[in-house]
Amino acid sequence: MSLIGKEVQPFLAQAYQNGDFKSVSEETFKGQWNVLCFYPADFTFVCPTELEDLQNQYATLKELGVEVYSCSTDTHFTHKAWHDHSPAISKIEYTMIGDPSHKISTLFDVLDDEGLAQRATFIIDPDGVVQAMEINADGIGRDASTLVNKIKAAQYVRNNPGEVCPAKWQEGGETLKPSLDLVGKI
Repeated sequence: MSLIGKEVQPFLAQAYQNGDFKSVSEETFKGQWNVLCFYPADFTFVCPTELEDLQNQYATLKELGVEVYSCSTDTHFTHKAWHDHSPAISKIEYTMIGDPSHKISTLFDVLDDEGLAQRATFIIDPDGVVQAMEINADGIGRDASTLVNKIKAAQYVRNNPGEVCPAKWQEGGETLKPSLDLVGKI
């Protein structure tokens, strides 16, 4: 089931960020661009490399007006313990959401048969609507640098109705204006 173009459904969860616990809901995503990055489990192998890579892009994403959230089916307490003990995870400044009830993983349709979240990334616009999603198999880590161009393209399309971004579009590059004139000519 695709969630593209659909509003994030209601949820309430506890999260860990920078030494504090806080509540997060679907309302948290409104008014800004967001990246929601699901991963299988804390204290594992590929997950810390992905989350550290996401942290390495965090400043760039913040400059684009994007907030970042990671989410697994672990608790917010487990996120804190992992943050306190892992060199890679201790660098993380963004919010780490706990989903032990599996509510969020189920809403985003990323819960696997073992009760873990799949490796999934969602770009959510300021209205709380999903604009992009990617799901990888457990053994395939993600590259957070690809998010920057996807978000720039999503922001451009939102701010320029009637224009679309072609493959490999870079900020400042040519866009397309879909029309009958272009049919069969690209």
